[in-house]
Amino acid sequence: MIVILCPGQGSQKPGFLNDWLEIPQFKNQLTELSDSISLDLIKHGTLSDEETIRDTAVAQPLIVAASIASASLLNLKGVSGVAGHSVGEVSAASIAGIISSQNAMQLVNVRAQAMAKAAAASEQSMAAILGGDQDAVIAKLTELGLSGANFNGAGQIVAAGSMAAIQELVKSPPESAKVIPLSVAGAFHTKFMEPAVAELQSFTSSLELKDPAMSIWSNQAGQIVPSGTDFMTLLVGQVANSVRWDLCMAAMVNAGVTGVIEVSPAGTLAGLAKRGMPGVEIVALKSPADLDYANSLIERLGK
Repeated sequence: MIVILCPGQGSQKPGFLNDWLEIPQFKNQLTELSDSISLDLIKHGTLSDEETIRDTAVAQPLIVAASIASASLLNLKGVSGVAGHSVGEVSAASIAGIISSQNAMQLVNVRAQAMAKAAAASEQSMAAILGGDQDAVIAKLTELGLSGANFNGAGQIVAAGSMAAIQELVKSPPESAKVIPLSVAGAFHTKFMEPAVAELQSFTSSLELKDPAMSIWSNQAGQIVPSGTDFMTLLVGQVANSVRWDLCMAAMVNAGVTGVIEVSPAGTLAGLAKRGMPGVEIVALKSPADLDYANSLIERLGK
């Protein structure tokens, strides 16, 4: 049983699209997706510097477009399910057939701009916490007025909140834990993003939604969601709530998943799966050179 994993923000690196654009099908699709939101994703994925593609308004559409286009090069008929991390849920919704790829791009464009606007309202930031006792980590976050934005499994929690509180967390980490500040300008997946939720609710109310053509897991609690309408409601609300990727990985293992393929820009979720999904075969589509192995995995383990 094979599942597609769709990465979230922070997985993109300067020039990551260079090799992919040598594939005509990929380049044509990326051009179409760029045109749908009037944003030059080819330029951003090849020439733009790290600071530019870290901007939420650029990063999120770039990641979703790359994920959708790279997934289209796989034999999806052999794939049983899909799950996305944070903004990767938009990619997952498209791959599962809940929304069209053009609607996915319009949605992520609204999402990115609304989140960037909410982030600009105050000084916010995030930090990764590696190791330590989870209860002790949560207690420390509560003490500082911070939230657990991402529960990534394998001993990794991402904290989010005010810049001052994140700086205090870095100075005074939880016992036996390491804190790494992240280069983001927002407290994503916290109450700071509530204004963005309202904008997304307004936008998605007019979208044509279909029920997923494959299993799709939600970041809310790792559950499979059979209704396209219900999945979209959860996706919208997730902007201001914790991403429970730990529960997604556990649920996939419990469902009998034997192989996962992380689509472009790949690497982060594959690394988490190595630690959080023992015994599951993993492929990360870091370049087109990984496509043959990914498709052979689908042929061997797919439905």
